[in-house]
Amino acid sequence: MSPAKPAMAMEATRETARGPMEEDAAGRPARNAEATTSGPEVRVSGVALRYETRNGPVQALADCSLAVSGGSFACLVGPSGCGKSTLLDIVAGLAPLQEGRIEIDRRPDGQPARLAVVFQKPALFPWKTVLGNVLFGLDAQGIPAAEARERARRFIALVGLGGLEKADPHELSGGMAQRVGIARALALEPDVLLMDEPFAAVDAQTRALLQEELRRITAHSGMTVLFVTHDVSEAVYLGDTVFVMSGRPGRILRTISPDAGQRDRSSGAFARLTSEIFDLLAHSAPANARPGARE
Repeated sequence: MSPAKPAMAMEATRETARGPMEEDAAGRPARNAEATTSGPEVRVSGVALRYETRNGPVQALADCSLAVSGGSFACLVGPSGCGKSTLLDIVAGLAPLQEGRIEIDRRPDGQPARLAVVFQKPALFPWKTVLGNVLFGLDAQGIPAAEARERARRFIALVGLGGLEKADPHELSGGMAQRVGIARALALEPDVLLMDEPFAAVDAQTRALLQEELRRITAHSGMTVLFVTHDVSEAVYLGDTVFVMSGRPGRILRTISPDAGQRDRSSGAFARLTSEIFDLLAHSAPANARPGARE
C-alpha cells in the first residue's frame, strides 16, 4: 500500500555505487556461471517508513535491511500488509525514502544501473497492440525506430507471444497480458528487474507456466531480480535467496538460501522448508525476531 501522507523525511540516502540452457538438480533452469557480466548488487540498510492516516500514524517499515547479490534472483515473502510492495517501491524510487539507505551498484561503464518494474497487473494501453505496448518504453527512451521494433519483437518472442504482435489487449488472456508486461520490462534491458506479485491474478496452471518462463528468461541474463510474493512455495521455488518479512512494521526476519533439493517441488526438503517459513510467518512477532538472521 502506498503511503497516504508521508511523514517528515528523516536521514535517508539513495545511492548508485558501482548457449544451451542447463538445469539444476531440481530440474529448473540453472544460473549461467559463464555470463560475461552480472547485474548490480542491491543493498537496503535500515529503511523505515511512517505515514499518516485518518486513524493516526502507521509504521509501515522499521529497520529493514537486506542485500541482493549481483545477478541473483531474490524473493521477498511475507504476510499481507507487511510492506513488501512498499519496500519494492522505495527501491524503485516510486515511494519516499524517509530513513535508511538504498545502494545499487553502478554499471561497468560507470553509469547508473537501469531499473524496470513489473506490477501485479500489466496495465497495458488498451488502444495499443502487443507490439505497441512493448515499444512504448523504448520510444520514451529515444531508441531509434528500427532498433526499437527489432528489440520489441525479440522480447515478445522470448516470452512466447511470437505471432501476436498485432493483437489488441482485449484479445489476450490474463497470462498472455502479463507476458506482455514482462516483455515490456525486459525490452528495456534493465540491470535490475523489480517484480511486485506479477502472477497473483492468474490461475494456478498459468502461474506455474509463467514461473518456468521467468526462470528460463532470467537464468542466463545476468540481471538482478527482486521478486515480491505472498506465496511461500513460489518464493522457495524461484529464489536463490528468500527474504522472510515480518508483519507490520515490516522488517527482515530471516534470510534463507535454499539448495537445489529444497527447491525441488516434489521433494520432502521443499515441503519441510515451506512449512518452516509458514511457521515463522505465523508465530514470529517482529519484537522477538532476529532481523536479517541468515539460515
